[in-house]
Amino acid sequence: MSDRYARQAILPEVGAAGQARLGAARVLVVGAGGLGCALLPYLAGAGVGRLTILDPDRVEEVNLHRQTLYRMSDIGRPKVQAARAALLALNPGVAVEALEASVDAVNAAPLVAQATVVIDAADSFAVTYILSDACQRAGTPLISASVVGLSGYVGAFCGGAPSYRAVFPELPRAAGSCAAAGVLGSAVAVLGALEAHLALALILKWQPPVLGRLIPVDFRSLHVGGFSFAQAREPAASALAFIAPSEVRSDDLVIDLRGAQEAPTPAFPNALRLSVESLEEEAPPRLPEAPRVVLCCRSGVRAWRAARALERQGRTQLALIALGP
Repeated sequence: MSDRYARQAILPEVGAAGQARLGAARVLVVGAGGLGCALLPYLAGAGVGRLTILDPDRVEEVNLHRQTLYRMSDIGRPKVQAARAALLALNPGVAVEALEASVDAVNAAPLVAQATVVIDAADSFAVTYILSDACQRAGTPLISASVVGLSGYVGAFCGGAPSYRAVFPELPRAAGSCAAAGVLGSAVAVLGALEAHLALALILKWQPPVLGRLIPVDFRSLHVGGFSFAQAREPAASALAFIAPSEVRSDDLVIDLRGAQEAPTPAFPNALRLSVESLEEEAPPRLPEAPRVVLCCRSGVRAWRAARALERQGRTQLALIALGP
């Protein structure tokens, strides 16, 4: 065994057999931002055999206070390419696949099917639900974390444990973001490192298993919690699902919930432009008949609210699209 791994392989919880499991593992990491930059070096350093990194963004100077895998010279470069170069410089013995793309309801299933563990580091509600649905179907463990401001959480879902939907069956009415609420780099680093730790624990098959555990952290008060959600029940089969734009059908009624100032061009040529507030009114606008209604917004939060409003009006065939920035 290489001296590189000597300090961890000496642990009885790792050993030669555990190191071999790490080397054979394939980890899919969705997101190469703050969480991804914190967790990826620990996975590569531990000798995880293959890392697949998925992210569509490029490095910006505003990222650098918390995304410490990158340097000033990386500004303008695809994050996945800069991350791959940094990880291979750290440990050339690991394989790193860089995919400059977003995860969606179409590509999630084949990506998840190849993974030993999936790590959600995208900090996007839509991505989390898409990954949870794909992992639940495939029986693949999902590690997910989120941090905004000075609070966050990390948890281990699916793979035999309840899904993310079972713990968080509803989205909040408004989405927080790092751009709007701010975020401290050290807070992101702690949660990213916890994601890496949970992933290693899963690969090494530690007992008791970490699946079905959620760890909330308040970085202002320095309070760390934790509880089991192993008995959480899965939601009904009709749970709202996010779809990819390519899955929109010609007979769908598409509603773009973004205003003209936010998005001058509708998401689809024949999309209706309505606000979520109008659909939540006691006397909402009468919608044309269609086999399915597809609701679009930037993050997915308004689409979720609108879908719940339409459910109360008797609509059952609904789908959501998060269009992103």
